[in-house]
Amino acid sequence: MHQPAWTNARGWIVVSAAIAINLILGVLYAWSVMGKALVGQWHWTRAEAMWPFAASTASFAVTMIFAGRVQDRIGPRWVAMLGGLVLGGALIAASLARTPLLMLLTFGVLGGVGIGLGYSATTPPAIKWFPPRRKGLITGLVVSGIGLAAVYMSPLTNYLIQTSGIQGTFLFLGVCALVLVCLLAQFLTNPPAGGAPAARAAAAPAARVAAGPARRDFDWPEVLRTPQFYLLWLTFVLCASAGLLVLGNIAIIAKDQAQWEGGFLAVMAVAIFNTCGRVVSGFLSDRIGRSRTMMLAAIAQALNMFAFRHYTTPGLLLFGSAMTGLCYGTVFTLFPAATADFYGLRNLGVNYGLVFTAFGVAGVTGSVLGGKIGDLFGNYTYAFMTCGVMLLAGAALAAVLRPPRAAPRPASAARLEPVQPA
Repeated sequence: MHQPAWTNARGWIVVSAAIAINLILGVLYAWSVMGKALVGQWHWTRAEAMWPFAASTASFAVTMIFAGRVQDRIGPRWVAMLGGLVLGGALIAASLARTPLLMLLTFGVLGGVGIGLGYSATTPPAIKWFPPRRKGLITGLVVSGIGLAAVYMSPLTNYLIQTSGIQGTFLFLGVCALVLVCLLAQFLTNPPAGGAPAARAAAAPAARVAAGPARRDFDWPEVLRTPQFYLLWLTFVLCASAGLLVLGNIAIIAKDQAQWEGGFLAVMAVAIFNTCGRVVSGFLSDRIGRSRTMMLAAIAQALNMFAFRHYTTPGLLLFGSAMTGLCYGTVFTLFPAATADFYGLRNLGVNYGLVFTAFGVAGVTGSVLGGKIGDLFGNYTYAFMTCGVMLLAGAALAAVLRPPRAAPRPASAARLEPVQPA
């Protein structure tokens, strides 16, 4: 007889290891502090300091398409270990990089691959140890790790830069990431076949599929043939760009607008409210719908962007950063949930991987747009205004998002395809 979900000790060990790994992968969200140091100490332009961050988000997003399938084949432990090796190696290599191009290739491209590999291996094994009714809770706990990472990573990076310099900071973070992720990966295991609540619950969905429901699961080629995919993808880009603009540049913005050297505190505010946004939007969208919640978050973020140039004191910058994090965090709850609503759970990994490529594009349009406009005009005013307009466009697209129509899959075909636990 199996233990109830809340006394599932092995499952909670997996969840704890997954959260800890994501807390390390969140090194990406401390880049604003590093970018400020590159501008101030190495005299890079704002755009040069943002390209590695943009490349990392793009590489992270593309890797997610393939990494989910790889971890299904060889298991989460090995994929997470590979992610730790690649990320640690990328950060160590970044400690030797002195040019924007080398930093883009090391922290940017290789670092993003490492983050994508590690991130793809954390949620699937965790939720398989628990029954379906706990999937939202477990997923929220696991993904909160990467959002909360900047709470400690930002002040740690700031301290390391002051005491060890930029190169020493990269070296320290690289060695820690390599060792800790590889150790924590040993605890990422799938339950034995049929030996966990999620596996035992698989029979019921299978029976419902065989009965021929009105809606069915989409394979990824079918997803790409629906117009809703492109609307969802574009809405993701428009809604995420502002958050990535602020995350990538806030330490520089704090110095430019408020002559405040405590920009790392603003990064922490973004991280804390980013996590809150994930939880609040999940609760709200279950009650008023995904599209309406997307619209509310996009409009609130647009108003915040239009006001951001007026945040000229530390207190106002903290408020703006918190508001940015709250709205930006909704993206990581609403878009995977909408993907599942539109296209089903069976192929959610690869289907959401395709949608998640929008995150990479948003990283480029948000962070690099901010850097280039900051270099051109000496401030970020026009970057904020541009993101505000993009968010209003995102709210308009969210208003017309509707699930695709799908004919029932033949019962004979359904019986040939066993349902996989999400």
